[in-house]
Amino acid sequence: MRIAAPIEIGPLDADAQQAVRDLAAAAESHDGVAPLSEQPLLHLGTDAEWITHVVAHTTAGSTIGYVQVDRSGETASAELVIHPEHRRNGHGRMLLKTAERDATLPSRSGEPGQHGKHLRVWAHGDLEPAREFARAAGLRPVRELLFLARPTAAAAPASPATPELPAAPAGYRLRTFRPGADDDAWLLVNARAFATHPEQGRMTLDDLRARQAEEWFDPEGFFLLVPEGATEPAAFLWTKTEPGQPDGARDGEIYVVGVDPAHQGKGLGRLMTDVGLAHLARTGATRAVLYVEGDNTPARATYERAGFTPAAVHVQYARP
Repeated sequence: MRIAAPIEIGPLDADAQQAVRDLAAAAESHDGVAPLSEQPLLHLGTDAEWITHVVAHTTAGSTIGYVQVDRSGETASAELVIHPEHRRNGHGRMLLKTAERDATLPSRSGEPGQHGKHLRVWAHGDLEPAREFARAAGLRPVRELLFLARPTAAAAPASPATPELPAAPAGYRLRTFRPGADDDAWLLVNARAFATHPEQGRMTLDDLRARQAEEWFDPEGFFLLVPEGATEPAAFLWTKTEPGQPDGARDGEIYVVGVDPAHQGKGLGRLMTDVGLAHLARTGATRAVLYVEGDNTPARATYERAGFTPAAVHVQYARP
């Protein structure tokens, strides 16, 4: 007999946030892929009208499931995780139904973070159990996010220890990001470069500062290509290397590459990708990784020319 776990809806205190992180770590250890991406982890402590936290507990109080619903975009987005020892007991279906009700409740005019939105649910790694769960729930793939990888120069024994960064083209200068001084200018260009992207284009100052507070943040790995005489960048490249990785097997991420639409068509995206690869090699990363939308043909072509190949896929599901 299956008994639905009790659920709790509302803000998470510090202990509840840690319990969700522990749950996600247990799922990652079992599945080989993290069930929650960076954004929901950063929002575990967020208490706002546009976000909903739902936690499933055992009767003894242990956290066995979690779903976060983000209604800040045109559609609602959810990420869901169930502890490996408590799967196939209906907890996932219960959390999915709760998330769908939260997303699609009729909205009221002027309500912050209003409901009444179509729900999309992420499946990181697109594992077969997740595909089975989606099919049983009547969900279909609507978006693919590809995870690409390639060796860096640091992975080659004969490569130089400190490869040179590519030179800036005439009329531009390459420099690193200055936290506090460059925040507003970067946010403006990022919004223009990713105007149609459902997540990146909506990044706020609070989002930027939340990432600056993370242990992995390093302004020396955040590059701006600025036209001579200007203050706003024409293009940028942000890298990310998680701490604690062993020497000789270290991933460095091309976190974001953006080009202002006014400067597109000049090869700046490829240039900044090369800047990122050189920087990651200089810092000892042996593999460069990045994420790209499955339907972004120009970006995928740029990364293929740079030697990247698919390593995994993340899929977003929704009802037809």
